Amino acid sequence: MDFLLEPLTYQFMQRGLIASVIVGILCAVMGTYVVLRGMAFLGDAMAHAILPGVAIAYIFQGDLLIGAGVAAILVALSIGFFSKAGTIKEDTAIGILFAAALSLGVALISTIQTYAVDLSHILFGNVLGVSVSDLWLIAGLSFLILLTVGIFYKQFLVISFDPVLAATLRLPAELLRNLMLILLSLTVVVSLQTVGVSLAAAMLVTPAATAYLITKRLFPMMLVSALIGAISSIVGLYISYYFNIVSGSAIVLTATLLFLLGFLYKRVKSI
Repeated sequence: MDFLLEPLTYQFMQRGLIASVIVGILCAVMGTYVVLRGMAFLGDAMAHAILPGVAIAYIFQGDLLIGAGVAAILVALSIGFFSKAGTIKEDTAIGILFAAALSLGVALISTIQTYAVDLSHILFGNVLGVSVSDLWLIAGLSFLILLTVGIFYKQFLVISFDPVLAATLRLPAELLRNLMLILLSLTVVVSLQTVGVSLAAAMLVTPAATAYLITKRLFPMMLVSALIGAISSIVGLYISYYFNIVSGSAIVLTATLLFLLGFLYKRVKSI
């Protein structure tokens, strides 16, 4: 019991644990759409698209999260605009905007002499530095995102699996697709404090991919994915505490281990 309770004697660990679990669940639920729609590259693109916003906010001494959020939403809407009505393929739009945003971010960050120190928590996360106000912000945004997913669950289900049916039902497919892109971008922004830009995409894809291996329907997939995200966050945080490694990396590696176990289970079951 001491092994489990000792880290929780510190308030920063308590806040970090709550924040990690919230973000783990949020990323896992949103990640189901990323996996089912074959948009794994989108998660990586969104994660790096925030760099220009972070750099601009830092240069003008603004709020880094607001800068990240604005940049992520702009890139999300741009992807929707350029791929609208099949003008160009969605993955092509993602590739173009991902490269452009990343290059702009690197160019801006290179002008900041102290970027290696001051922005390292954006790149790699700093879950143990979560303040009370950060925790409320993470919880509030996560609640709004998950609430929106709940409200539009059926519509997102239809546009993800059957675009023809969506057209038959006269659903505003483009509007719903843009809404999903915005929710994904906000999810990446919420993930900054815990796993950082570099690992946000992994938390969007890995738990959902694991759940995809062992479930057959969307809602059970969401539940299993959320459970895997929460477990990964808890175990990863304990590993980071006892082995003195970066929390975000430990969380992602734990999620990857669970994926490997799920993959082996699937193979053994099929045999």
